[in-house]
Amino acid sequence: MSELARARVRISGVVQGVGFRWFVCRAAEQYGLTGWVRNRPDGSVELEAEGDRPTVEAFLSEVRVGPRLGRVTSMAVDWVPPRRDTSFEVTG
Repeated sequence: MSELARARVRISGVVQGVGFRWFVCRAAEQYGLTGWVRNRPDGSVELEAEGDRPTVEAFLSEVRVGPRLGRVTSMAVDWVPPRRDTSFEVTG
């Protein structure tokens, strides 16, 4: 297994009011990742996802596509230290 990695991601576009957080949560669970996703007051979505780096990267590729009604126009990814969460949660 690869080394544990954690991505902090800010996503802009049509990402609120279209089921984006739930799409992200389902995808994270399918990939076996931990972390969280939340709406931001500026209309963007923020998430942190943790797992082995190739899996996190594959998950982020799927997030970049988003749900059917959403549209991602930008996605900024920062790699941060792992926190060893135990689940993936929708917050805020």
